[in-house]
Amino acid sequence: SGLSMDIIKHIINDTVEFYKWSLTIADKRVQKWPLMDSPLPTLAISSSYLLFLWLGPKYMQGRESFQLRKTLIVYNFSMVVLNFFIFKELFLAARAANYSYSCQPVDYSDDPNEVRVAAALWWYFISKGVEYLDTVFFILRKKFSQISFLHVYHHCTMFTLWWIGIKWVAGGQSFFGAHMNAAIHVLMYLYYGLAAFGPKIQKYLWWKKYLTIIQMIQFHVTIGHTALSLYSDCPFPKWMHWCLIGYALTFIILFGNFYYQTYRRQPRRETAAKPGKALHNGASNGALTSSNGNAGKTDEKPAAAESGRRKRKGRAKRE
Repeated sequence: SGLSMDIIKHIINDTVEFYKWSLTIADKRVQKWPLMDSPLPTLAISSSYLLFLWLGPKYMQGRESFQLRKTLIVYNFSMVVLNFFIFKELFLAARAANYSYSCQPVDYSDDPNEVRVAAALWWYFISKGVEYLDTVFFILRKKFSQISFLHVYHHCTMFTLWWIGIKWVAGGQSFFGAHMNAAIHVLMYLYYGLAAFGPKIQKYLWWKKYLTIIQMIQFHVTIGHTALSLYSDCPFPKWMHWCLIGYALTFIILFGNFYYQTYRRQPRRETAAKPGKALHNGASNGALTSSNGNAGKTDEKPAAAESGRRKRKGRAKRE
């Protein structure tokens, strides 16, 4: 055991040394921005999220679920505004800085356009922390079926990984995925916000399925954009390229599974699912009130609905 302790000490030591070295190449501009000096606040927020995910359902078990209708409407529309602001800032700042859509290295200078891109990316990172509320609302509304692995994985990794993104690569082609994702989130939260108005509005939300398709396209575009950049030997950190491709692949697999469960395995449940479909969909987003009758639905088709439902939720949320 003396040997294994030595190995562990070495690993810890090397990790600390590597982290210290990595801080020497971190972006000096963002160092004093909120949450950016140390990873601890971000890790604490993400850990609290996971703790709530574990304890929240236990606490809610014997309690009446909260409706939160007005809260959801306000929250979802606020997220529409925030994501639109992020998209607009990234798009306009990238245009002003003459960004290339194929290869754009990070410029760590204090050029106002570059700082504007970095600031918009910082807001994007913050928005991923605010999005933890998606899950909190699911738990308070006892929509546990919406909390799939995809949902939790997406929320937890986005916020945590984007801290790294802001710390080391707040600019250059980091803007690409973020501005595409923010635009999709505008549509997604718009969908949830409208769905929160209940069944009278839900029947107009026929485009839910297309949100998932757009999200799937987004992951493929991300991989294409990153592969092109690797192919052209773009002077942007290679480790970021490879990590991004691997990360996008995990979403393609999880989302694809979700899509299949939700929209493809239809024949057997077409008749049963029809009336509840829109809401059942809506439900997935969690923004729906329970009035959509999907409470009954949930228990009705255990296997297919359950797995589908689980996926479903994540999907929309996700990106």
